[in-house]
Amino acid sequence: MAYDFDLFVIGAGSGGVRAGRFAAGFGARVAVAESRYLGGTCVNVGCVPKKFLVYGAHYAEDFEQAKSFGWTSGEPGFNWSTLIANKDKQIHHLNGIYRNLLVNSGVTLLEGHAKLTGPNQVSINGQTYSAEHILIATGGWPQMPDIPGREHAINSNEAFFLKELPKRIVVVGGGYIAVEFASIFHGLGADTTLMYRGELFLRGFDGSVRTHLHEELTKRGMKVRFNSNIERIEKLADGTLQAHLEDGSSLNTDCVFYATGRRPMLDNLGLETVDVKLNKDGFVDVDENYQTSEPSILAIGDVIGRVQLTPVALAEGMAVARRLFQPDQYRPVDYSHIPTAVFSLPNIGTVGLSEEEARKAGHEVQIFESRFRPMKLTLTDNQERTLMKLVVDATTDKVLGCHMVGPDAGEIVQSLAIALKAGATKRIFDDTIGVHPTLAEEFVTMRTPVAPKQA
Repeated sequence: MAYDFDLFVIGAGSGGVRAGRFAAGFGARVAVAESRYLGGTCVNVGCVPKKFLVYGAHYAEDFEQAKSFGWTSGEPGFNWSTLIANKDKQIHHLNGIYRNLLVNSGVTLLEGHAKLTGPNQVSINGQTYSAEHILIATGGWPQMPDIPGREHAINSNEAFFLKELPKRIVVVGGGYIAVEFASIFHGLGADTTLMYRGELFLRGFDGSVRTHLHEELTKRGMKVRFNSNIERIEKLADGTLQAHLEDGSSLNTDCVFYATGRRPMLDNLGLETVDVKLNKDGFVDVDENYQTSEPSILAIGDVIGRVQLTPVALAEGMAVARRLFQPDQYRPVDYSHIPTAVFSLPNIGTVGLSEEEARKAGHEVQIFESRFRPMKLTLTDNQERTLMKLVVDATTDKVLGCHMVGPDAGEIVQSLAIALKAGATKRIFDDTIGVHPTLAEEFVTMRTPVAPKQA
């Protein structure tokens, strides 16, 4: 059967664009459909604009610390509208780059809502196209609890377009998005409360990282409330929001921001017309080749709910393009040793196993841990401390995990990820000469394991 396209990609986010343009580069006839914005969540309402806001929030510290290094200036002021306008300008520029990447690679770009109408058919803008392979790369969408007054709250998408910086804000959630945005708003001067229903935020991260970040956020003056949850939100006559908590207490604020997870974006996708099965959590179920239960349909990225990180979606998109159209270059995605960063203030960087994961996997571990005040802060009154931690297999000497809380943690851990990927031992770390004086050298100078924690 002759098809209009060899590959039809629904979604022009990181994974979809990567799959589409490389498939086209391999000689395939490719269409990419997008109904919202080119570049997907990361470019428009995710990691890129969020990093701009993190940079903006960090300047408050920079101005304060500069005094200790001899700098004097007028009282600094912050303008939210300027930051948002400049952010919007750069995102618009990136949208254009993504457009050029697709069009210049020979992809047919279709802007509109694409819907499956059969195993090999997609309808968009009133026209139906056939394709040998269809790739679902529609990403995720913020979800909020169904509580009374939820219409008065915002989610992470809307936070990037607030007309003004709230004077008071409650950020609800315990994942990295909640922690990052709480850091942003607090750093920009808002009276910020981070609220989480569990015992401690960042579940799944190393325990030392979680407790250290909690200490540092509290030290900075952020209000952090665990074992707390909002039952309903009331809007008062003066526009103030009153959050009524499950414990019977309440607090007044100007903004309630929910960062309580993301769901797969499958709305009006036409899944009822095909045999695409979902897993128990509602994500598209795929095999090791990203193939769904419908042989002609594949899925990658956040919509499959494996590792919801932009670089992972890029790797999955490349894997699909190679397997289908350049099989001699195909390599499966290796999900081990994926480095990640949380752009809280201070930053988190991590790669490999946490101490808890290593013990659960049966490793006899040695823990090397250092907490210290960075050299840059020793001329200031800032008492922030940095955490660095190595999780080592006591039997093989192999480094199983690296974890950091402190300045530029993501930048530092990115390089360490290469070492872990290569199977570096603690001996190799010890034999590596450090760059002095830097924060990063601490990872190659920790010599004495810490005493095991008491059960």
